[in-house]
Amino acid sequence: MNAVLNILRGIVIGIANVIPGVSGGTMAVSMGIYDKLISAVTGLFKHFKKSMKLLIPLGVGMVIGIVGFGFLLEYLLNNFVLATCLTFVGLILGGLPILWMNLRKNIEKKPSGRIGAGEVVSFLVLLAIGVGLPLVQGAEGAIKTLTLDPVTIVILFLLGLIASATMVIPGVSGSMVLMVLGYYSTILSLVTGTVTMLKDGDLGGVIHNCLLLVPFGIGVVLGIFLIAKIIEYLFRRFPSQTFAAIIGLILSSPFAILYSADAFGAFSVVELLVGLVLAALGAWVTWLMGNKEEA
Repeated sequence: MNAVLNILRGIVIGIANVIPGVSGGTMAVSMGIYDKLISAVTGLFKHFKKSMKLLIPLGVGMVIGIVGFGFLLEYLLNNFVLATCLTFVGLILGGLPILWMNLRKNIEKKPSGRIGAGEVVSFLVLLAIGVGLPLVQGAEGAIKTLTLDPVTIVILFLLGLIASATMVIPGVSGSMVLMVLGYYSTILSLVTGTVTMLKDGDLGGVIHNCLLLVPFGIGVVLGIFLIAKIIEYLFRRFPSQTFAAIIGLILSSPFAILYSADAFGAFSVVELLVGLVLAALGAWVTWLMGNKEEA
């Protein structure tokens, strides 16, 4: 029975991870399994059997959630890009009040009790990165064409590291980071395309996509074990600077998402109005989840 419940929990976490602005870590906290999940990951080699009893069903559920919901998001991005992106923006910005409260709490613990140069620099650097990367890369449009070469493999590996490290932190969305970097649609298309090719019996296409997904997957696994510990260290030693950096990244994300997806290329007034309503609703949902987590 526990295995079935953990599969269902994994589906919810998987869906959360694939939506930019929604944190899989936050969903794990909301469902009361975040501490168990982190303990299972960090204690994998010490308590292998116990850890795998939790990680396997959660992993199965996450795959189901990511693949199943990925098809829906891919359809929405292809047909209603502005409304979908505005929804993402709302989901992302809705987490700002909680992040700001955490920043203020950590600043109050400092001897000076004030925002210092470290917080300002951290904020500005991540804000500049979030705005600058899309400008350097240009509009993402729909999907980047990936070729099997060493540079692409390294890029996918690094993307996996970055995405996984942010996925495990409550309040931070790995999908949002992928979108800011301009690779969200590409990774999503690889996952859904592989499933479609498998269904159609296109073995060559499946092998090609899997060879691209493998370095990303390796990056995800290593990121969970390695990079997440580094980020946990940063939160422990430099909490206010880390929160300031995250706020800088989040404030840059509306521009990064809308520009990278070329969301204003062609749209109707109705889609714009629907998108604004969904953005407000998304912000409210994220704010509620954040408040629940803080409680």
